Amino acid sequence: MFTTSHLHPMLVHFPIALVAIGFLAEFAFLLFKKEVCLTKMGFYLLIIGTIAACATWLSGDLFTSDMAGAAGEIRDTHELLATITVVFLILTLLLRSFLLYKKIEKTKLKVLAFALYGLAALSVTATGFFGGTLVYNYMMPL
Repeated sequence: MFTTSHLHPMLVHFPIALVAIGFLAEFAFLLFKKEVCLTKMGFYLLIIGTIAACATWLSGDLFTSDMAGAAGEIRDTHELLATITVVFLILTLLLRSFLLYKKIEKTKLKVLAFALYGLAALSVTATGFFGGTLVYNYMMPL
């Protein structure tokens, strides 16, 4: 039977994949400047990944239970990293949208947006690691 507690485990894979592949597309654009489709793909994946991360963060906050002991500490770390990921993604999306709206391509703000995207990719990976630790080491469904 489906319950709301199943929602978070169903959603967690989307932001991890979308953000990681989006950042890799942006990185590939740095290597192959002529391929403008890579940065467009990175931007579109950023949009979808941010929405997915917000939905996943919200489902984890609303529909998962509290834990005690070592599992509780790992869950707190997981939750903190998830919040950091969402903040990085929202900041990156706002900055990239501003740059696109103003048609500013060659600026230090583009480098800042790339760095924020990289930090978001790292933090979503770390968030997934701690979530996986909860599931596999403590047999706790998120």
